[in-house]
Amino acid sequence: MALRVRPPHGRFVCWTEPAMGPAPATVGGMKPLVAVLAGGSSSRMGRDKALVDADGLPMLQRVIAAGQSVGDVVVVGRAPSDGLDGIPDLRVGKLGPLAGLEAALVHADGRDVILVAVDQPFVRADTLLRLHQTRGDAVVPVDGGWEQVTCAVYRKACLPIVRAALDDGVLSILAILDRLSVTLVERDEWGSWGEDGRSWFSVDTPDALAVGLERFGGR
Repeated sequence: MALRVRPPHGRFVCWTEPAMGPAPATVGGMKPLVAVLAGGSSSRMGRDKALVDADGLPMLQRVIAAGQSVGDVVVVGRAPSDGLDGIPDLRVGKLGPLAGLEAALVHADGRDVILVAVDQPFVRADTLLRLHQTRGDAVVPVDGGWEQVTCAVYRKACLPIVRAALDDGVLSILAILDRLSVTLVERDEWGSWGEDGRSWFSVDTPDALAVGLERFGGR
């Protein structure tokens, strides 16, 4: 299997046996929390990304629909609406995805967090499930050499590290990966799930939306 575990500040270790299986994921039989990051400014899109139509549905609704197949959905960075939980960041100011992850981990109260960005409207429920079934304090797919940190799983052990990083002024999830015990999921593994990169395809401009619809729309 193409899974690599990177201990904090350590060298990569390759799995020599399957890392899939029942994840230590539920607490008291509860589902994981699917946290949709939706607090960005949408400046590159020119309007609220959450409401942009993507193949017949607003992007937020498409991501929520995928997440509801896997766990309990909460929208981070927006007020509650349409019967959905909405939670703010815990810190003042627009501090980005790392602050959103902190809010989600606190709200999860020990449950696993499956993090997804609102601008990933083609995300597959099965990919979220497979990531969640993989062991590791953090489980992150890798595509083209890039860790896809906003389509990933983070467990409770990540919370103190996330908090400390934010206290130090760090705002990027990528910047803290070397502080976490991370399982990296490579292409030949996630490709075997039927994933083709759509789950983390980011739609942050009108041109990206057009490309995404051409590649993934209606499929």
